[in-house]
Amino acid sequence: MILILLIVLSFAFSFPVAGGQHRHRRHRNPEAGKKKAAKRIGIGTAAGAGAGALIGGRKGALIGAGAGAGAGTVYHYHKKHQYRRRHRRG
Repeated sequence: MILILLIVLSFAFSFPVAGGQHRHRRHRNPEAGKKKAAKRIGIGTAAGAGAGALIGGRKGALIGAGAGAGAGTVYHYHKKHQYRRRHRRG
C-alpha cells in the first residue's frame, strides 16, 4: 500500500503545475541585424562604385558609391519592415 502511494506521489510531483504565469517570449527579426545591414549597404556601395567608375572615372565612382550606399540603406529598411509586416503578432 505504501509502495503504491509513493509511486502515485512521484508521478504527481514529476509533472509541472500549470500556473497563471505566462512568460512573454521576445521575437527576433532575422532581417534586422547589423551584419545584414553592413552587407546590404556594402554590396550597394560596391555596385554603385563599379558602375560609376565605368561611366565617369574616379569622380563617377565616388558619386556611384554614395548613391549605392543610399540605395543599400533603403533596401535594408525595406526588408526589415517587410518582415515586420508579414510576421505581425496578435
